[in-house]
Amino acid sequence: MTADAAHDVRPGDRPAARRAVVLGGGIAGTTAALLLAEAGLETTLVETRPRLGGLAFSFRRHSAAGELTVDNGQHVYLRCCSAYTWFLERLGALGLAPLQDRMEVPVLDAGGERLRAGRLRRTQAPVPLHLAAGLATYPHLSLLERASVGRAALALKRLDPADPALDGIDFGTWLHRHGQSPRAVEALWDLVGTATLNARAPEASMGLAAKVFKTGLLTDPGAADIGWSHVPLGDIHDVMAGAALEKAGVRTLLRTRARAVAPDDEGGWRVRVEQGAGGAEELTAGTVVLAVPHREAHGLLPEGALTEPDRLLEIGTSPILNVHVIYDRKVLRRPFFAALGTPVQWVFDRTSAAGLSGGGQYLALSQSVAHEEIDLPVATLRERYLPELDRLLPAARGARVRDFFVTRERTATFTPAPGVGRLRPPARTAARGVFLAGAWTATGWPATMEGAVRSGAEAAREALVTLGRPYGKAPVPGIEGRAHEHH
Repeated sequence: MTADAAHDVRPGDRPAARRAVVLGGGIAGTTAALLLAEAGLETTLVETRPRLGGLAFSFRRHSAAGELTVDNGQHVYLRCCSAYTWFLERLGALGLAPLQDRMEVPVLDAGGERLRAGRLRRTQAPVPLHLAAGLATYPHLSLLERASVGRAALALKRLDPADPALDGIDFGTWLHRHGQSPRAVEALWDLVGTATLNARAPEASMGLAAKVFKTGLLTDPGAADIGWSHVPLGDIHDVMAGAALEKAGVRTLLRTRARAVAPDDEGGWRVRVEQGAGGAEELTAGTVVLAVPHREAHGLLPEGALTEPDRLLEIGTSPILNVHVIYDRKVLRRPFFAALGTPVQWVFDRTSAAGLSGGGQYLALSQSVAHEEIDLPVATLRERYLPELDRLLPAARGARVRDFFVTRERTATFTPAPGVGRLRPPARTAARGVFLAGAWTATGWPATMEGAVRSGAEAAREALVTLGRPYGKAPVPGIEGRAHEHH
């Protein structure tokens, strides 16, 4: 039976209609599996790795500083990330990743003769006045630059991020047209945009940039308050996610790779998986969710599922480098800071989360847009970053480095380049019962944990609409009201 023939079979006629298979155990796949199981489907989750969590994971490291639990990279979210907040609540983990009471970002500028400290912060005033006081005292911009930023922000507030025309231009061009100096781009727009988009303004889609800045800074005074996990990421996205899946009745297969998705003779789907050394199994289901990276999804899609499947291969990927430094003493008194005038971008204190004891301090540097550095030797990165930390943190100059290592995510995010919007597919495919999930799908968001949750929820919602089943007891914010009654 072809995929088109499978598409013509009514859901109620399929014996396997009550079964679902989700391929991929990252945040998107976990979300989809939880929602499908909660709606009454017999759900199996298949994950290649020996753990859940996708790119938000932890590992153990035997270090000179002792046994550590290391996150592969620093992940944060904002108060406006309502879907990821729902996900944390669903896992019982919201208290482990608290938000700031009020957005405040320390920003150190090492570009001049001496180090200058400043901060970006908000007040309780209504939008956009909530940022006015912080911008007025932000020392890394001139008075004229601060005024121009305010005008650009008002212009940004009038945009619709979903306008396809915005996806065709780059953020840098828009900023230049709206009077933003190179310094304003560096000290404000790229300071935020590089970390959230994993692209600098000239390489970023204006549509995605508008989504980030309008949602985070121009919708609600508290929207940009920052949250991050105070425990290892694996505690939440692997351990607690696994417990939630088990409680929901999801069968989870780790160390298992999907090899093929093909229609069966009864209007459903056969999913061939391989587990370990040669152990194979064939799963049958009426619903299949591909929550895997876009290139992997391309290889698994049934014929006819997408009109132009090769568009997935046009979506690029961008790396993130994480530099981990353990000192023999405390050198940073803030939980995090951002930096200007230096290769260093964002620095977080991970001492407690990693389990480091004995008076030292563990700092993690998150380096987005790391194309030029991602494959450099550790020794080269050490020579580059330790002197920069000495410049930024005077207390580090006399401290001994007990450990220095890096983690590399070469395909950390999809590249948010202009035009990427037309390449990102929706959750529903033309093959009935086959759906797509992942931050790379058409969520309207960049590659974030928020986008991942939304994609998984969208795939589950579309699947349940197809089956004529209710969406669930606790719909994901922003998804529940968007059902399209496809039949």
